[in-house]
Amino acid sequence: MEGRVQSTWGALEQRIGHQFHDRELLARALTHRSYANESRNQLLGDNERLEFLGDAVLDLIIGYRLYVIHATADEGELSRLRAELVSTPSLARLARELTLGESLLLGRGEDRGGGRERESLQADSLEAVIGAVFLDAGYEAAEAVVCRLFAPLLQAAAGIGQDYKTRLQELLQARRQLRPEYLLTAAHGPDHQRRYEVEVLAAGEMLGRGEGTTKKRAEQEAARCALIHLEREGRATDD
Repeated sequence: MEGRVQSTWGALEQRIGHQFHDRELLARALTHRSYANESRNQLLGDNERLEFLGDAVLDLIIGYRLYVIHATADEGELSRLRAELVSTPSLARLARELTLGESLLLGRGEDRGGGRERESLQADSLEAVIGAVFLDAGYEAAEAVVCRLFAPLLQAAAGIGQDYKTRLQELLQARRQLRPEYLLTAAHGPDHQRRYEVEVLAAGEMLGRGEGTTKKRAEQEAARCALIHLEREGRATDD
């Protein structure tokens, strides 16, 4: 198994846009704890420390990019956007696009149990790879990799204060000749702290969900999430 997995590492380097000077860092980033525990090599470590580092590096890079892009956004909005972009589901989707699971060294039990497809494991491994890039070549190299991977998501998240509903309607009409429909799915809290939840659909397909203190804000948030979804879908189609 080890030889087969290692044969994929060169292709992974090409997909992330970084060739490691120190291949041991790449190996460590792709070694799950289950494999390290089963290995006879007592010096072999797992990727958890690199995951910790990569999480911090990713937060810094994405936080800085959002700070530059959204010049008028407040701290709360920037934090919310960053949390969405670096969430486990978001990272796992990027990892799947990189076919990162094929490159992981897993223990036999973890592998048989579907670990290569597990969302949390893929997200953690992607963070470890980012941490390894940072140690291998510094901040600028890590920033280049992150911006390459997250470019469609950052592009979709651009423009605090823009009319996301209008942008979504224009995009749907251009791509699919459809019009978005907004469905109020929940309203909760006292009158002075009311929260609304909205879904946006097109031809019966749910494209995004949003929440806000007014129906309009919830609709705008749902449209923004739908734009991110459609940007990602368009990239997958282009590939």
